[in-house]
Amino acid sequence: MKLYFAPGACSLSPHIVAREAGLDLQFTKVDTQTKVMEGGGDFWKVNPKGYVPALEFEPGDVLTEGPAIVQYLGDQRPASGLVAPAGTRERYQQQEMLGYINSELHKTYSPLFSPATPEATREERKAYLQKRYKLIEERLAGRTYLFGNTFTAADAYLFTVTRWAKFVQLDLSGFPNVLAFQERVAARPAVREALKAEGLLV
Repeated sequence: MKLYFAPGACSLSPHIVAREAGLDLQFTKVDTQTKVMEGGGDFWKVNPKGYVPALEFEPGDVLTEGPAIVQYLGDQRPASGLVAPAGTRERYQQQEMLGYINSELHKTYSPLFSPATPEATREERKAYLQKRYKLIEERLAGRTYLFGNTFTAADAYLFTVTRWAKFVQLDLSGFPNVLAFQERVAARPAVREALKAEGLLV
């Protein structure tokens, strides 16, 4: 299997999950501006949606969308605990959290990276994110990770998008549980491996 990624993008989430699961994947970097892959090649031909992540099983057989990819990867190593068994209430609760991170956090960050976004819109988006992080802050109270002491795919996704706060000047100082969570996740060996592989560790 081959994972197409861009350093620091949302594809960091499945990258982390793959390393946490101990899966032997190939990794191909994509320039998200030009859509050219490392070593050459048109990424549009791999993923017609034009964005990462994309998990290729073989040419023409590709799975896209981060929440789907992380669940597939986690299912390849059930003992890892990265995703709960299919059909269980816990699995649907994890899907619920993945959906929340995707729709309420990830998609709200996106316009903050565009220089064309008006300042008023930026401030409105930041205020919205602060409201949405309140739920995460409360959930992490007394917990190591989102679902207790077990690191899951949802934690990898939350860590990935929350890393973006510093790049868009989003103040998270009022969320100590979230900040402590970020530090705990960043210290995990597999996470450090993924960050280093993407050139995100100095």
